[in-house]
Amino acid sequence: MSSLLSSEENSVQHLNTLPKTPTGINGLDQITFGGLPTGRPTLICGSTGCGKTLFSLEFLIRGVQQFDEPGVFMAFEEKPEELAMNVASLGFDLHQLQEEKKIKIDYVHIDRSEIEETGEYDLEGLFIRLGYAIDSIGAKRVVLDTIENLFSGLTDQGILRAELRRLFRWLKEKGVTAIITGERGEKTLTRQGLEEYVSDCVILLDHRIINQISTRRLRIIKYRGTLHGTNEYPFLIDEEGISVLPVTSLQLDKEVSSEIIPTGIDALNEMFSGGGFYRGSSILVSGTAGTGKTSVASTFANQVCADGEKCLYFAFEESPQQIIRNMRSIGMDLQKHIDSGHLEFYASRPTLYGLEMHLVAIHKAIKKFKPRAVILDPITNLITIGTVSEVKAMLVRLIDFLQEEQITVMFTALTLNNVINEQTDEGVSSLVDVWMLIKDIEFNGERNKGLYIMKSRGMSHSNQVREFVISGEGLNLLDVYIGLDGILTGSAREAHKLEEETGIVLHSNALNRKERELERKRKVLEGKIESLRAEFESTEEELNRVYTEEQIKKDVLIKTREKITNLRSGNSTSGTGGSTN
Repeated sequence: MSSLLSSEENSVQHLNTLPKTPTGINGLDQITFGGLPTGRPTLICGSTGCGKTLFSLEFLIRGVQQFDEPGVFMAFEEKPEELAMNVASLGFDLHQLQEEKKIKIDYVHIDRSEIEETGEYDLEGLFIRLGYAIDSIGAKRVVLDTIENLFSGLTDQGILRAELRRLFRWLKEKGVTAIITGERGEKTLTRQGLEEYVSDCVILLDHRIINQISTRRLRIIKYRGTLHGTNEYPFLIDEEGISVLPVTSLQLDKEVSSEIIPTGIDALNEMFSGGGFYRGSSILVSGTAGTGKTSVASTFANQVCADGEKCLYFAFEESPQQIIRNMRSIGMDLQKHIDSGHLEFYASRPTLYGLEMHLVAIHKAIKKFKPRAVILDPITNLITIGTVSEVKAMLVRLIDFLQEEQITVMFTALTLNNVINEQTDEGVSSLVDVWMLIKDIEFNGERNKGLYIMKSRGMSHSNQVREFVISGEGLNLLDVYIGLDGILTGSAREAHKLEEETGIVLHSNALNRKERELERKRKVLEGKIESLRAEFESTEEELNRVYTEEQIKKDVLIKTREKITNLRSGNSTSGTGGSTN
């Protein structure tokens, strides 16, 4: 059971010295901080049909099954066969327990006409009979059902009060933990108006009809010697007995986790800086009809199950078979997770119970299945059985319980353009940790979907509106395209992409054309440069030829002069010698 009241329980533990007997009834021991007073009588009162007899029978049966404490049930209305038949539908076998001498049922018939009202009238015969039954099986628990039948023949208030006190005193002296059931009076808790004063513990069961919907509530009127929960607590009677939900929690001291769990949509994971949701967080997915809220929730459930964890899906609008069939159309097989035991559906119309009964049923299913993720789809259907404030109060209690258990919860909510749903969104969205909104985007004669994250506590996130696409391959988020007229989706986005692609192609062609022109000019210039280079080489060669010829002429001239000079020198020498001779 959840420790919703654990902090309050711990604060009074050192003051709680009264011995208590646990009832074994789911939830009751939490709000009584341990059970009913041991060795003392407890009064269970209420109107017809509120569950007093079943409550007291389960107290005895749980005592045998869970704590090995035999019990005696003394009935003044129903016979043992009738009682056994009434509780057989809850899985309790009274016949077997009687054969094993774990429970003894004693039917006492009281006829008013046979009772003489004298001063000597007392309950001595009842004490002897009840004492024998207790001793025969060593009973630790006793039930008297109902006390009105026991005193139905008495009109003398003096005798009645005296015998009533004597009965309660005798039970205390016997040392048994007793439950006495009583019918509610017009202005008092019981018809006699005295039982509640001599009882050590008084519990009121209430069965009321609100808007044609049945609601059961339990309240501890008094509990001598100890503190206890004082609020009204819803309780449920189903095939497993009674379940009481301690729904009041004023402490905001729950543990938190930094572990990230994926959303099931890769593109959505990228919109969160952490890559998904924090474990134990609460997520709201809201949007108009047909935007894919159930698909988002189912995808998240599929991811949780694929990771080897359990998910509990509460469906208030569609049957499990319908959800499974619809999800196959987007490539998702939820049936395999049901077969593997990782996914369980709990489907019902909101009008099946009142709000608090739904809360008890949800709480009980969660404790039984022990999931790591829970889905409620959609919570706006609950408005049909309660006001906006009542729905919000229920969800606060549920979120508190789930956070205590570190269970991640995803709600879906229908958004309409009316005051009620706007208030619902405002109320619920303030409670959750993550709020994602899916909205319709109408443009160019088309209706498409856009998803954006309104808030994500403790984690930065994208502020973009992403186009939300549901296809046969699953869910996806597409990049945003911004045009002159705003966000582009659907065919407008495709047209914009085509225009961009066409522009890229045209630009590429233009660049290629410019490159070709440049290449041609380059080749022309290179040709001109080559011509000028050839012309330059030709001129240079001509100039070199001139230089060479001039050098040759100069060399020849020098040689000629040297030769003439040598000739002249030879002639002169020859003439001088001849004249000497």
